[in-house]
Amino acid sequence: MKIVSYNVNGIRAALRKDFLQWLNAVDPDVVCLQEIKANEEQLDLSLFEAAGYPYHYWFSAQKKGYSGVAILSKQKPDEVLFGTGIDYMDFEGRNITVHFNNVSVMSMYLPSGTNLARLEHKLTYMDDFQKYADEFRKKHPNLIVLGDYNICHQAIDIHNPVGLKNVSGFLPVEREWIGNFIKSGFIDSFRYFNKEPENYTWWSYRANARNNNKGWRLDYGMVAEPLSDKLKRSVILSEAKHSDHCPILLELND
Repeated sequence: MKIVSYNVNGIRAALRKDFLQWLNAVDPDVVCLQEIKANEEQLDLSLFEAAGYPYHYWFSAQKKGYSGVAILSKQKPDEVLFGTGIDYMDFEGRNITVHFNNVSVMSMYLPSGTNLARLEHKLTYMDDFQKYADEFRKKHPNLIVLGDYNICHQAIDIHNPVGLKNVSGFLPVEREWIGNFIKSGFIDSFRYFNKEPENYTWWSYRANARNNNKGWRLDYGMVAEPLSDKLKRSVILSEAKHSDHCPILLELND
């Protein structure tokens, strides 16, 4: 199974930048999207079907043009879960999960902490999501949570760890949470294969940050430990430029 996860920062904008042509070239089995910023009825769904994804599931925020997640799939999933059942998370369209045989794949868009109120919201989400994931894995232990976590875990994951230590996305409390999330039974799949610095998935649009690789690694493929023997590769696809993020790719052996 080949899975791509991508914060597209607006699916309609990404489509105008030849997103589907790029997707055809990469040819994943499953695509997890975050920050779609659109409702299903605003999209020409036949475009995704023509691209080879007859099964597509959209979970938009109640607020138009904001947040939202989706999953595209070549294979029909056994089950689709829209949201988590936690009202404030689902109001913002932040989680969607599909089950395939013995693997569950979630597309998640964790909130950013752009101001004090949103930081408090983010911290609440983080705590509640940990509890949700713990309970979820009691029934579905083979869970993969892909998406934009809006957190850099370690100094190696951000271009200026000293200067940005007090900025949301690299706060000690956030870093501690993602470390504990991994310790609860997940593998950071990219770091499982790659320990090198300067591998990022998001760059500010300001100050020519992307060309200078002044980035942050905010996007993860977190794989539940029972799937460790199936990990084949996990890479950052930094050449894709449809968004201020770039996609990540995770591949599992059968």
